[in-house]
Amino acid sequence: MRTPLVVANWKMFKTVAQAVAYVREFTGLVSGMDDVEIVVAPPFTAVHATAEAARGSRIAIAGQDLYWEAEGAFTGEVSAAMLREAGARFVVIGHSERRTKFGETNDQVNRKVKAATAAGLTPIVCIGETLNERESCETLRVLDRQIKTGLDGLTANQVAALAVAYEPVWAIGTGRNATSAQAQEAHAHIRSRLSEWFGAEAADACRILYGGSVKPANTKELVGQADVDGALVGGASLDPKAFAEIVAGSRPGRI
Repeated sequence: MRTPLVVANWKMFKTVAQAVAYVREFTGLVSGMDDVEIVVAPPFTAVHATAEAARGSRIAIAGQDLYWEAEGAFTGEVSAAMLREAGARFVVIGHSERRTKFGETNDQVNRKVKAATAAGLTPIVCIGETLNERESCETLRVLDRQIKTGLDGLTANQVAALAVAYEPVWAIGTGRNATSAQAQEAHAHIRSRLSEWFGAEAADACRILYGGSVKPANTKELVGQADVDGALVGGASLDPKAFAEIVAGSRPGRI
């Protein structure tokens, strides 16, 4: 039985003071929800402060990105070791906004995943198709390329420990979301490929999250699908009450 994983991706929102206030309020809202793993991904500037605010709670902190080199002349970049020292335990890699707005490639995603794994961070690896790719019936082929290249060279144990987030690009920040049937189809395909390439045990252990306009109202139906193990939440996670409702809707036995 995979423990549901719910991740708040704040993107470029919240100052340090706002982030700390959020965590303090949110911690009380999810008290007792020990059957869901909760991760918050604040901006880099707030990673340390949110980690300190969450100390002693079950809330883990993630970076929103990282660079694959350990150090060097890479102005503006942040390494895995820097994230770990600041208090992060997870890191989001390959988000569609990184791919579409900043030109991130599957090869770069692979280098970042390997750097995160080597440093002891748990990668949350994002994959997903654009609207044009879905309408051209390319969804599954796109997912195959992203999985094959993005996870190339990892061991079965490493794949078992990470999370994959399926986020159809056409559903991110648009108010549209994949139907539960569409999400299950994509997630089942992803798990079948993980099984084929890394073994059934790794595929069964790896958590596959859905991301794309997740809200309290659609959480139970989405996470209730057999191969949907949680959610990567954007806009709705900026409100602690709404995010707490999403966590509650992801709990086993409440779906």
